[in-house]
Amino acid sequence: MAILYINNIKKSYGVETILDGVNLVINEGDKIGFVGRNGAGKTSLFKIITGSLKQDEGEIVLQRGKTIGYLSQNLDIEEDLTAFEEVMKVYKDIKEIEDRMRQIEKELSNPDTNHEKLLDEYGKLQIEFEHKNGYSCESYAKGVLIGLGLLEEEVNKKLCFLSGGQKTRVALAKLLLKNPDVLLLDEPTNHLDLSGIAFLENFLKEYKGTVLIISHDRYFLDVITNKTVEVIDGRVEEYGGNYSYFIKERKTRLEQRVKEYELKQKEIKRLEEMIERFRSFNREKSIKQAESKEKMLQRLEENLGDKPITYDETARISFDSKIKSGNDVLFIEELSKAYGEKTLFNNINMMIKRGERVALIGENGRGKSTLLKIIKGEIEADSGYIKLGRNVEIGYYDQEQKDLSLDKTVLDEVWDEFPNKTVKELRNALAAFLFKGDDVFKQIKDLSGGEKCRLNLLKLMLKKTNFLLLDEPTNHLDILTREELEDALLDFDGTIFVISHDRYFLNKVVTKICELEENSIVEYLGNYDYYITKKNASEDDIVVNEEGKTKTQVIKERKKLKEERDRIKNIKNEIKKIENDIETKEGRIAELEEELCKEEVYTNPDMVRDINLEIKELKEELDKIYEHWESLLSEIDE
Repeated sequence: MAILYINNIKKSYGVETILDGVNLVINEGDKIGFVGRNGAGKTSLFKIITGSLKQDEGEIVLQRGKTIGYLSQNLDIEEDLTAFEEVMKVYKDIKEIEDRMRQIEKELSNPDTNHEKLLDEYGKLQIEFEHKNGYSCESYAKGVLIGLGLLEEEVNKKLCFLSGGQKTRVALAKLLLKNPDVLLLDEPTNHLDLSGIAFLENFLKEYKGTVLIISHDRYFLDVITNKTVEVIDGRVEEYGGNYSYFIKERKTRLEQRVKEYELKQKEIKRLEEMIERFRSFNREKSIKQAESKEKMLQRLEENLGDKPITYDETARISFDSKIKSGNDVLFIEELSKAYGEKTLFNNINMMIKRGERVALIGENGRGKSTLLKIIKGEIEADSGYIKLGRNVEIGYYDQEQKDLSLDKTVLDEVWDEFPNKTVKELRNALAAFLFKGDDVFKQIKDLSGGEKCRLNLLKLMLKKTNFLLLDEPTNHLDILTREELEDALLDFDGTIFVISHDRYFLNKVVTKICELEENSIVEYLGNYDYYITKKNASEDDIVVNEEGKTKTQVIKERKKLKEERDRIKNIKNEIKKIENDIETKEGRIAELEEELCKEEVYTNPDMVRDINLEIKELKEELDKIYEHWESLLSEIDE
């Protein structure tokens, strides 16, 4: 059954048309991925659906009584509030009921007030308060925040002191508590670590409502979606499958359309030649034949349609190195780094050889970016030893784009770093990265996130280094540019050490994954799928970096890792049992609260008393269960 109709939506910004006659029917339970180039209009369409942006033409029709929730890239949160205070805004109506109840309690202490009227109002408010789970909403909200990955102490921190990923989780928690019928998510995996993304995937798989997702995370789209909508040239095209299906089907459709278009063009040319030949005879019969062919030609041209859209405008990325490095590229021994009392990592060891494509993964805040900056020489380690191999030249890509001068033009930014190149050489290079014509005179502060990424990638390419340190290189890039970057890295003749949460990228590009933990780096000799397979492997299959360690040390580390993973597995099983118990008890409370609304019940004081007593006992049990649940979740996060 359709829950949302998008009818002939048109939207322009000045002379530029972003959306031109968009029509979609969204069914209940659909999980749809929206893909397309940066600037194609995906976010504008989402804003029009939510009503935060006005369309020029067309209408959005939402099924009566249904609600929409929207997680945008620009989070709607108040930085001065704590994470807990922010999510509790969802329960504003419950808070108002509670405040009124407290006010009535004060008024009842005044002997001059109308007690009968106040007690009647108090009773109705209490029933409504209980029906809306007023007694358990605070513990439930806190449980959701912790379930999404916030630590106990972070729940009561002001949002201005939290990271981007933590703020995203807070905004997401608000949406989950609202439980909308249609959930719109714009790049929900940005700033989330792999564990956070996995939690979100599991939640969305079980979500009963309709989900619309804009994402460049192809792995995420494959796991979640059952349909794909491509936004292209102002219009939309639907595909009945996930991202991988979309890629194959789009290629098939395009090939078929190009073939049909070319056949029509050949037929048009043939008809034009026949018309010209018939008219050259200049006889009555041949003129009639020419006129007949002209009618056929007119019908064919009217039905020809536009030339099929292809993606010719893709950045042409390629990396090569000026010199070849030695076989040993990087050696790290007993490296440690801390900030105050916060230890990022301690006594880690690793080695990278020439030609390896290594990914560094780990929880947010573990120090992955810091490690790359230590290797680059930008930050000093607290202790330990780093050695670069012979002829190793580092090229560094910063996800924060801090090395770009915002007041410079695009051309000056590149020219200042490569002064020996001619204007023609630089403009040709910039054109290959889609900076054409007057685009090269844009100031960097006016560029989009994707354009800044492309500019930094161009600078990295022109350096021709042999050891690439890449910190989240696919962030802000559209899907097609990501694919171009991946192909370029696969063809690179040097060595790559990359931080990425893009699992599709990790599957396609890397040959080894290193998981950074506080006291070690654990190596997995394969791509992301291999890492997932081996994550819960037996003790003998766990690979610990053995550089500088005795056999006894390695065996102890393997045993310790196996014991820790077994412990976490047991805790997760217990959490699952507790969550089932919570669901059962909350379901029973809901049933009892419905009973209280029945006339034959609320007119019977004894039945009301018994039901309220059972509700109270269940809620007391729930509070204890929630407390135990939160402590178990904290153990996993430690």
